[in-house]
Amino acid sequence: MKFSRRTKVVAAVAGAASFALLAAGCSSTGGDGGSSSNPITLTVTTFGTMGFDKLYSQYEKEHPGITIKATNIDTGDNALTDWQTKQAAGSGLPDVQAVEEGWLSKVMQVSDQFNDLKDYGASKIDSRWVDWKLKQATDKSGRVIGYGTDIGPEGLCYNSKLFAAAGLPSDRDAVATLFGGDNATWADYFKIGEQYKKATGKPFYDQSGFLWNAMVNQQPEGYYTKDGKLNIEDNADLKALWSQLAGGAAAGLSSNQTQWDWGKGKAFTDGSFATFVCPGWMLGVVQGQVKAGGGDAATGWDFANVFPGGAANWGGSFLTVPKQSKHPKEAAELAAWLTTAKSQVSTFQAAGTFPSVTDAQSDPGVTGESDLTKFFNNAPVGKILAERANGVVAQYKGPDDSVIQSQVFGPSVQELDSGKANGDQAWSNAMKLLDQLVVNK
Repeated sequence: MKFSRRTKVVAAVAGAASFALLAAGCSSTGGDGGSSSNPITLTVTTFGTMGFDKLYSQYEKEHPGITIKATNIDTGDNALTDWQTKQAAGSGLPDVQAVEEGWLSKVMQVSDQFNDLKDYGASKIDSRWVDWKLKQATDKSGRVIGYGTDIGPEGLCYNSKLFAAAGLPSDRDAVATLFGGDNATWADYFKIGEQYKKATGKPFYDQSGFLWNAMVNQQPEGYYTKDGKLNIEDNADLKALWSQLAGGAAAGLSSNQTQWDWGKGKAFTDGSFATFVCPGWMLGVVQGQVKAGGGDAATGWDFANVFPGGAANWGGSFLTVPKQSKHPKEAAELAAWLTTAKSQVSTFQAAGTFPSVTDAQSDPGVTGESDLTKFFNNAPVGKILAERANGVVAQYKGPDDSVIQSQVFGPSVQELDSGKANGDQAWSNAMKLLDQLVVNK
């Protein structure tokens, strides 16, 4: 089980210690222009649903002589494995590499293997992003190695038809009030889930992994402290949240769905669950899953301006230029263009990825109507996400953060949902896996 952004089960990734052996890739320090008389091809590797497809074609039209060869890897963790393999080999990386927040710390361990975007104009556009986004992509030497794409403020997706059938409010404002508005707690969420289960006999949420991910992300410090030390075994706050999660699973509130599959989308259309945690980029996933399951906007999914436990950020990516690139200048220009306000409005409309560029956040293309707003019962998704972004500051992610999410807590969450272990047993099992899988404890 994976609960980092756009992920699913993959093999265990190499430990941080392996990066000491990484080979430096050769690169050119200049640019050759990409003119009609001297055409070049820029390679780009992304993952999941990032909304860039239409932008590639537009960029090619505006920049004759440049062809973009894009590769999209299905999940963020498979993209991590791909990056690690090619980085270690010293060859094979693209001109522009998308990096997920969850494995940014691994990238920072070898930040000298990425071009400093200050050499290509980053200082002239550094006010473009929310300040913490730029700080995330700045290494200890002050080098900017990535341009921010989206951020992941979370709201609550819910099925209004299922809520109404259970005797619960279905209007999104009333739903926000039901969960506690600005004071919403996870205790409230599980209590309402028990009411729903009693009225319908059905689970309340798809599976416990995404809830656990949100709970951890809401903490000032998650699996790591701000100074990079592991922060799990004796963390009373995480243990208390785990106990709540275990209680929800024991009460039958989890539908025990397979992450990133959901019965090929059927679980979103057949009433298998009624609520779903939704960072902005997940809205496009929900829409796609409903369509895959044979549903449409009439299926009843809506989006409420509320989230248990308060502000939370899940995900957010960066566009980097590895030193293996043969065209670093042109690659940096492409990365900068793909992260303008106009481009981020476009990716939001295509995939629901909420902009990290401040001007884009208030653009009518984000706050107004779109295919997403129509799908989610005319919910003002852009305005809601802007409000959900208030108070969000991305949590420090340590080098093995994604391993801990998937390889350590993944199996234990499955134990909770399947009833194979209670909360104490599942936590103990997770700590055993932590000892086995995480180095430099």
